[in-house]
Amino acid sequence: GKFDDGMRALRKLDIQVWPSPDVMEQMGAKDALCKVASLNIGLEDTLAYYTEEEFAAGFKKTMAFQPRVIKQNRGSSGEGIWIIKLKEGNYCESYGERSCADDEILDLMEANDNHSEEHTVGEFIEFCVNGRTAKSGEWTSKGVGKYLEGGKAAGGQLVDQRFCPRIVEGELRYNMVGDELVGIIHKKPKEGGISAVGGTGSIYTYYGPEEPLFANLTEGFLKGDLHKIMPALGLAEEPIPLWWTSD
Repeated sequence: GKFDDGMRALRKLDIQVWPSPDVMEQMGAKDALCKVASLNIGLEDTLAYYTEEEFAAGFKKTMAFQPRVIKQNRGSSGEGIWIIKLKEGNYCESYGERSCADDEILDLMEANDNHSEEHTVGEFIEFCVNGRTAKSGEWTSKGVGKYLEGGKAAGGQLVDQRFCPRIVEGELRYNMVGDELVGIIHKKPKEGGISAVGGTGSIYTYYGPEEPLFANLTEGFLKGDLHKIMPALGLAEEPIPLWWTSD
């Protein structure tokens, strides 16, 4: 947009007033989770899909193995982030042993409001790719699907991660100024929920940067991963942003 173009123009004049649009885009895109997968803060079985073919083949294989979280790239309110389990619970013992069939039933919960839906694998893939169609069935989601629309260049992508059941205990947001931790927020889903997104009834508790409850995690992040993040994102020549967060 015009703002991004203006920031790029200022940078060409060697005037730095904000992280560059490219830094913000690459740090904020969901496929950043794939790029940091090998760090302590990452999950190695995190995948990104940019085409319908990649998504259909990859998701059917990961879903057959274990509960998954599928995340669209756009937005930060939890819309298009789905926690998914096989209704029958018939997961295979080793990854790649089988792939789901289109008619297998999925239990889905969307992170923006913790509502649940039930759809077949085929209907879910159709909704993610083409939105509400005759093939995707009836959806109560507030979203419209079409998560791959526009292709990679336009931000069309889906990220596929394993589901971590301890999310019911909450997640931590580290508030950073440069490379210094200035505060920690514990975001705990409401009772019976899975999402800690604001507006879902989640409980936020605020801690100082030296909170002993999280000392091990804090030390690992600040001393282990922090200075590996920018290179992992392809931003080795860029400074860490002035003000940023890591969940």
